Amino acid sequence: MAKCDKGYLCKVCSLPVDLITDSDLYLRYILHEVKPEVLHLEPDCHIRCNPERAQYILDLNFESVTIEGPFSKSFLDTVFVSEEEQRVTNAWKKLAHLVALGIPIIDYPQS
Repeated sequence: MAKCDKGYLCKVCSLPVDLITDSDLYLRYILHEVKPEVLHLEPDCHIRCNPERAQYILDLNFESVTIEGPFSKSFLDTVFVSEEEQRVTNAWKKLAHLVALGIPIIDYPQS
């Protein structure tokens, strides 16, 4: 069975990544970290299964994530944390908005 036929399984927890708004891969796409021509080649995981990134999403529709240890934002420069919170939160909101519009992922504007 082709990868596209069985959907994406989370590389961390092995459960299906059913919603685009739960997808770290598509969030990375909106953040310009993944090019459209390699989306189908990249592994995916739930955003929450990548807590180092999830901790930067600050939105009432996304249950906040707090992590401990050296990758916790509490150990990082406050200016960097503020910029990353804005960048990742805005990308997640854009992803949710584009999904609501029903636009195919390949047509998502990356601007």
